[in-house]
Amino acid sequence: MSKVYVIAELGINHNGSLDLAIDLMRQAKRCGADAVKFQIRTVGVVYTPEELAQLRPITLSRRDGGPWSGQTNGEWKQRLEFGVDEYNAINTEAKCLGLEWSASCWDAASIEFMASYRPRWLKIPSALITDARLVRCYARTGLPIIMSTGMSTWEEIDSAMLALALVEDVTLLHCHSSYPSPLDELNLACIRSLQERYPGVRVGYSSHTVSPWPCLMAAVYGADVIEAHLTLDRTMVGTDQASSLEPGGFGKMVEEIRTWERCKGDGVKQVWPTEEPVKAKLRKHG
Repeated sequence: MSKVYVIAELGINHNGSLDLAIDLMRQAKRCGADAVKFQIRTVGVVYTPEELAQLRPITLSRRDGGPWSGQTNGEWKQRLEFGVDEYNAINTEAKCLGLEWSASCWDAASIEFMASYRPRWLKIPSALITDARLVRCYARTGLPIIMSTGMSTWEEIDSAMLALALVEDVTLLHCHSSYPSPLDELNLACIRSLQERYPGVRVGYSSHTVSPWPCLMAAVYGADVIEAHLTLDRTMVGTDQASSLEPGGFGKMVEEIRTWERCKGDGVKQVWPTEEPVKAKLRKHG
């Protein structure tokens, strides 16, 4: 019986702090995650000069020391990016914890950098699914690929799959790309639609909800991989914090997925040994 592979999406919830990133990794391990995922960008490549020059609004965070105002988007984005030293430390910590780790990479240089660690997989985010050049960059690494399909049409997914044609190991994640996602738009039945359209391809679910239960429902629908955002505190500054699960909710999600795995069985009707004494007692005349 296969086990659902659970990824704790840490993304940029570390806010540029290695200490916070390590804390998040340890929480992910305690919660029962199999892997953690970050996001890597070359800021000057991914964003236009106009986007980087924009001033950020005043933000307050009770966990992060007060206002972060007067910064440009460029200063903020650069603050969020780790370098070689930080990722080497993350790699070491992951090995110590027994966690797999990888990243969504938003440009060719970032793909090459992450691939140098030879992770079990690389992740294509929904935003890049229509960028055929970058999808081919992912394919050329020779690594297994996980790809989210949020805000995408069937035709766009088909095109991306064509660009990944030479990749032997591909996993598609059903996803709704708003943060957080409205429950009545999750359309978890698309998990089975993806399975039918791409037979032989693993299918999972990437969650942006503040409830742990859609991930359990996705597992019941047959998701092989579950990805959900993890934060220490949903009130922290950051674009993804409010649509993430805190450790209590994330841990409960994993616990209930593991309960489902124990309960689902194989569909073969049988009388269990633990039922035999009850059967003998209650069916004396049967």
